[in-house]
Amino acid sequence: MLSHLQLRDFVLVDHAELEFAAGLTALTGETGAGKSIVVDALALIAGGRAAADIVRQGAERAEVAASFAAIPPAAAAWLEAQAIEHHGEILVRRVIGGDGRSRAYLNGQMVPLQSLREFADFVIEIHGQQEFQHLVKRSAQRELLDENLDDAALTRAVADVHERYRSCRREFEALKSAAENRGARLDLLRYQVAELAAEVTTVPAIEALFIERQRVANRGRLAEAARTALNAVYESDGDDAHGLLARAQASLRNAGDADPTLAQAGQFLADAAVQVREAADTLRRYLEALDVDPARQEDLERRAAALETLARKHRLGALELPAQRARLEAELQVLENTGQNLADLQARLDALAREYRAAAARLGKARRAAASELGRQITALMQTLGMSGGRFEVAVTAGEEEFSAHGADDVEFLVSANPGQPPKSLAKVASGGELSRISLAVQVAAASRASPVCMVFDEVDSGIGGAIAEIVGRQLRALGGHAQVLCVTHLPQVASQAHAQFRVTKLSDGKITRTAVKRLTAAERVDEIARMSGGIDITEQARAHAREMLARAESPAGGKKRSTRGAHP
Repeated sequence: MLSHLQLRDFVLVDHAELEFAAGLTALTGETGAGKSIVVDALALIAGGRAAADIVRQGAERAEVAASFAAIPPAAAAWLEAQAIEHHGEILVRRVIGGDGRSRAYLNGQMVPLQSLREFADFVIEIHGQQEFQHLVKRSAQRELLDENLDDAALTRAVADVHERYRSCRREFEALKSAAENRGARLDLLRYQVAELAAEVTTVPAIEALFIERQRVANRGRLAEAARTALNAVYESDGDDAHGLLARAQASLRNAGDADPTLAQAGQFLADAAVQVREAADTLRRYLEALDVDPARQEDLERRAAALETLARKHRLGALELPAQRARLEAELQVLENTGQNLADLQARLDALAREYRAAAARLGKARRAAASELGRQITALMQTLGMSGGRFEVAVTAGEEEFSAHGADDVEFLVSANPGQPPKSLAKVASGGELSRISLAVQVAAASRASPVCMVFDEVDSGIGGAIAEIVGRQLRALGGHAQVLCVTHLPQVASQAHAQFRVTKLSDGKITRTAVKRLTAAERVDEIARMSGGIDITEQARAHAREMLARAESPAGGKKRSTRGAHP
């Protein structure tokens, strides 16, 4: 429920703070005073587009803030999913700069505009002329009917199985398309797999191959280095490292008898001699290994060249060839089993199709039951809204598209505004005034299901007057018993039914024009309704009539009448 609305430098409003309560609130004022300014502000709160011209002339930015209390459970769950803290109340802010750019906040946390729209869907509904036109769309009619189903899970079940069917269908079509070129692709894959299998082993084996090839290719230089090192440490007629270490060790051993402290140095030399011998053994083995058989060298070169050729052919590094081989082998296996895979997918498709038809049939049955009840309720309400003898029907027929996320039904609203005429499509027979009244009837019929949202009606009473206007006002008041209702109206019959009333006034000192919004006291309501009834000059007779209208709206008899013609006709 909307509890507070603040406007700052918004169009012609420099500053305004409005407090709202439950029930029906009327917004009235002179023609051209800007009665819809509150609706425009709430449209921004609901995520509507902002423009630079909404910033009051001379101001740097405009700001609209709205507080909502009694947050619906679905809205609370959404807020928790977005990690936005709340305690049963949420503050929504839109700040619009002079360049038209805007920022949105939920409880002080900046959010994208799409997130604001998602939240606003839970707490506010705006019904203006464009929204009434939206009612003629088939998709909107289907959605409205689905909102009146006894079991909302039926639509989710259909959407779920439809998504699984679509996913399986895509997989089936992709495999079927691949199968159409199966022969040529199989030949290519078999050739490529055989070619790779002949040369490609594992990544470590390929790494070892190229290391060995590198060593063999440089064996002359490597052998010279190893031979030089071997001569220096062990094979140089007493002048090598091993001979020098042996002489040093012997001299210390002879001197050790005179000073035991030289024993440690002697042990180090003994250890070094052992290391030198091991190094010499390693160098000998290395030199022996460098003596490669020419056939071995030729094999190494052939295998390495083959791997390099394959790498270029597949546009990969040589070490990536094992993974490529695995991929191609997997694709080959799939294609060789295409027939069986297609059969399995076809079986899954058939099972999903049966599951979908069963879910769609359950949804269709529930829709027809809800359509009958909704048509009965709206027909009864039409009799009170100046369309006596009119009839409203919700047609649920088999759709042209068998598999749809919304089920297998076409939903269409049919209306006969005059007795004796067969019902026809709402889009073809309803005038603007009739459409607004039918929209009101739809909202009243659905009021028993309404969550604690703020419903805003802009000029819902367009094109009506007299007794019909009073009935429209009563229906809006009845709707206010289930949801908070704000209504912009120019009719005293509607305004008198409101639980609270605001007047919008345009003020000017000749230089600056601004708009003021004021909540009216009981006495001020009498004058405002008298003005709406009688014109500029407010007479005592007009005031008396206004007081009578207000008293009739509050009377128990009026309440009984509203109940009879309200959400449960």
